[in-house]
Formats: sequence, C-alpha cells, structure tokens
Amino acid sequence: MATAAACGACTMAGRRAAAPRAPKKPKQRPAERGGAGPGSTGGSAPGAAPLPPPPPSGRPRPCVRFKCGFTGPVLDVLSRRPGWQQAKDEEEWDFLWCDVSWLRENFDHTYMEEHVRICHFRNHYELSRKNYLVKNLKRFRKQLERDAGKLEAAKCDFFPKTFEMPSEYHLFVEEFRKKPGTTWIMKPVGRSQGKGIFLFRKLKDIVDWKKDGGRTEEQKDETQIETYVAQQYIENPYLIGGRKFDLRVYVLVTSYIPLKAWLYRDGFARFSNTRFTLNSIDDHYVHLTNVAVQKTARDYDPEKGCKWMIQQLRQYLTAKHGAGSVEVLFADMDNIFIKSLQSVQKVIISDKHCFELYGYDILIDWNLKPWLLEVNASPSLIASSQEDYELKCHLLKDTLHIVDMEGRLTGKEKRVGGFDLIWNDGPVSREGNLGTLVNGNFMANTHLGCYNDRKQQLKQLFRTLSAQQTA
Repeated sequence: MATAAACGACTMAGRRAAAPRAPKKPKQRPAERGGAGPGSTGGSAPGAAPLPPPPPSGRPRPCVRFKCGFTGPVLDVLSRRPGWQQAKDEEEWDFLWCDVSWLRENFDHTYMEEHVRICHFRNHYELSRKNYLVKNLKRFRKQLERDAGKLEAAKCDFFPKTFEMPSEYHLFVEEFRKKPGTTWIMKPVGRSQGKGIFLFRKLKDIVDWKKDGGRTEEQKDETQIETYVAQQYIENPYLIGGRKFDLRVYVLVTSYIPLKAWLYRDGFARFSNTRFTLNSIDDHYVHLTNVAVQKTARDYDPEKGCKWMIQQLRQYLTAKHGAGSVEVLFADMDNIFIKSLQSVQKVIISDKHCFELYGYDILIDWNLKPWLLEVNASPSLIASSQEDYELKCHLLKDTLHIVDMEGRLTGKEKRVGGFDLIWNDGPVSREGNLGTLVNGNFMANTHLGCYNDRKQQLKQLFRTLSAQQTA
C-alpha cells in the first residue's frame, strides 16, 4: 500500500441548479417490484428531438445527451465527458443526474427508452431514511437467524440499538431504564447535515421533545410529530489527537436483482473540531462530525481543515495496531456494505434504468469495531478544496465508466478505475472467478484505503477492450 498524504478540510455545501424537466412522454405504468421498470420501447414525443438508438454491439454510442440538477463537480464531469452534451430544456435526454425530490415528483410520469439511465432507484429511501434502514436491518437479522442461525445473524450486529419515535416510545423507555446514565442520540429521519440532532441522558428531555416533536417554528402549527430515531450513542469512539471522526465511503449499486455492487478505493475521515468528552453532550462541535456543523465553529481553520484521506487513516491504524487487526476492521466494513444492501434487496424496485451512488457513514470505536451510522442516497459532491474536488471528479468519472452509456464494457470487469466489484450475485474474489479460493483462502475483491492507480488501470482496461473489439 502506497503512502497517501492527509487531505485538507473542505466545505461540502453547494447550491443546486434548477431541476431538469422530464421528457414529454405518455405516462408509463410504474415499475413492478423487482422488474425492469418503465417501458423500453416507444417513439419520441411530437416536436422533440429523437433519442439516439442503442449502439450496435461492441460500438460506442455516438452522442449522449444529459440533464443535471446540480452545479459543481457533477456538472463539470458530465460536460467534459467526450461525446456527451447537455440537453436543452425541452429536449429529451439519455442520462439524468437529479436530486431525490425530482425523482418523487416525476419518475412515475416519465417514459424511458431502453438505454436511458437515472441516478436513483425509485424507493431509495428504504436504505437512506434512518428509520427505514433500521427497520430493514432488524427484519433481515431475524430472517438470517431463522434461515442460517444465530452465528450468521450476528454478522448484522453493526448498528446501535435504535427505536423509532414516537411510535416505539414505550419500547425505548423500557430499554432506557435498563441502563440508567447511558447517553442516547436523537436524529430526525428526514433531515441532513446534523440538523435537529441532540444527545440526552434523561427521559425529561424526551418528554420535552414529545410536546413539540422537536419541530421548527414553521412546524408548530402542524399536528403530526416529526419522526425521529433514538439511538444508543457510541460512548467509546476511536480518537485521533483526542478528536472523534467518522468515515465517508462510496458504494455504487448498478442492480439489486441480481445484486451488483462496487466499492470505491478512496474516501475520507471527517474529524470534529473540538476534543472529545462526554461531559458536554450539548456541544455539537464535540459530537457531530458533519462538515456543515464543524465549519461554523469559531476556531475552525479552513486551511488546516478536518479531513483525512482514508488511505492515510489506514496507514495510521496499521502503524498503531498492525496489518492483521486493520484487515479485520476493513473486512468488517465490507460486511456492513453487503449486509445492508441485502437487507433491502427484496424491497428496492430494481429498475434497469437506475443506479445509485451511496455515501456510507461509518464510526469506528476504540475496539476497532465499525458501526453503521447512516447511508446517504445523495452524498455531497460539492467541494471547496482542490484535493476534494479531484476526489469527487474521479469518483464521478469512474461511476460513469461503470454505468457505461457508451457501451464499451463487456460486463465481466472486476475493476474499473477506482471501483472494485465486491458483489455480483455473490462474493467476488480478488483473483480468478466468482467465489474461487486463492491459496486455499477466499480473498474478497475489496481495496478500500489502498493505493488507487485508477489512471493506469483505465488506460490498460480500455486498451484491452479496444484490442478485443478490433479483433
């Protein structure tokens, strides 16, 4: 593993461009659960430019028209991709990078040709909404215990005890009274960037929350209490320099049926700006590592920052604990990615037009045990530092290589740029074919935090593909 330098801090706030309008097509029957999704044939709307036909086998698509609801690295990467051009307002598109609000409003009313791709699955919230994530993980753990036994079910023991509020309030109180003095954290299920989160140790704090539901002033007139999750707080986080951190890791899913998932080699650790202590549970700068929170601290230094590249973190942990312990830690994280995706595999609508780039938030405790905090269906792709900008651009470029609108890949690749195929309807081995043993042991095809020689790999990959097509 090669040496990697620390990454400086960067803010991840950004502004969104106006959401793109859907092509004017007849309303299409919604996708069936686990099926192919919206119809795959049909003509263009009157007056609209026709979509380019699918490319002949082995030949690239001559032009890809895209729409994008964001500014920043996403739009930059799409605009600079050879053979891609931005579709005009009323023009039909082949590829859409949108936010989830556009998806809710337009997906069921949008006709899509066979080749069209969009950056979210219809019910992505089954994994990315905090209460649904826990519900699906609990259900999956019970299923594993019935089908494969307690030992296999124990592999899902990577999320803290969690209760949905207010619907599971009485169950929460029963658990709360078993361990008085334990710290809990309340998180609104529909908000992001640390908004609405608070820590507590007394039931009185929950009673106060129940009275107004933790609502904003604009919500005071509403009768329904906002849904939260109450989660047991990890009181022994791993600290570096006395500061708490969590990890942002990227996983790309191109299909749920069968499940096909890729893990990106790069990522980063987000540090708090203030030394960790349990004596001040009201201080968000101590307990919340969100950049949106940390950058508002009075002593926050944007030049110094609060991020490490994940390669540097892996090196630090290896030097401190040894390669063996770190291999176990990263294998446990691989287990989190796969088990969480399997927990929603039967409920996500696996539309062939869809893919999803997830941002996983992982916390490591002092025993080198990883915990899943949440999964983001719209991880921030805006950056303010050059290093972070390059990371996001490389991530996006490699995502587009795998989505492969140009029709260049064979479908048998196990690595594309910085992405490694970790699951393809089953575990993927580092060498050889699916599920094979290497020197008598199965070696998973995962390289999180390892050297990312993506440029050299892409050159070799496309050189090989070009030679095969020529032959």
